[in-house]
Amino acid sequence: MHTFKLSTLTVAITLAFSTGAIAATLSKADYKSQKESITATYKADKAACGSFAANVKDVCLSEASGKEKVAKADLEAVNTPTPKTQYQARVAKADAEYAVAKEKCDDQAGNAKDVCVKEAKAAATTAKADAKAQMKTTDANVTAGEKTADARAKANKETTEARKDATADKRDAEYLVAKEKCDAFASDAKTRCMTEAKARYGKT
Repeated sequence: MHTFKLSTLTVAITLAFSTGAIAATLSKADYKSQKESITATYKADKAACGSFAANVKDVCLSEASGKEKVAKADLEAVNTPTPKTQYQARVAKADAEYAVAKEKCDDQAGNAKDVCVKEAKAAATTAKADAKAQMKTTDANVTAGEKTADARAKANKETTEARKDATADKRDAEYLVAKEKCDAFASDAKTRCMTEAKARYGKT
């Protein structure tokens, strides 16, 4: 099965941003070559899925599609290295992993399947929240590095708020998972489960 990992070049760009370095873009020839390679790989991966059937084939196709999207997003992040393209690459990875996880959930049924889908969604939400916080933090730090002490103070505030928003998004996603798990119970047991979940995640 395919896994979705940031390419070595993309990781290098991420590190460059974190240290304030400026990364070079690809030549037009390299960019075109890598894009064509991604398309060719996708076609080969998709064709290989033809040997499978039922949900195994669906998972395979989802992995092939996700791998292509992640590779393209990584390529854009390398060719045009900005906090935004880095963010988009991370989001592409989260979406790809979520799509595959959802397909795998089809092997289950009832509440187990519902919980599986919610957990997959929570993982994607967490990844996206972290990506968004990282983008805002990078933007704020770049701006602060170019301006005054007041700008740096503002950047610190924006970073704190970004992390706070990310934490809230994660807690909301985790609450939905806990809430779905409560559906496996009935009557008083379900009520107690919901009460505990609300208390744990600060819901009313």
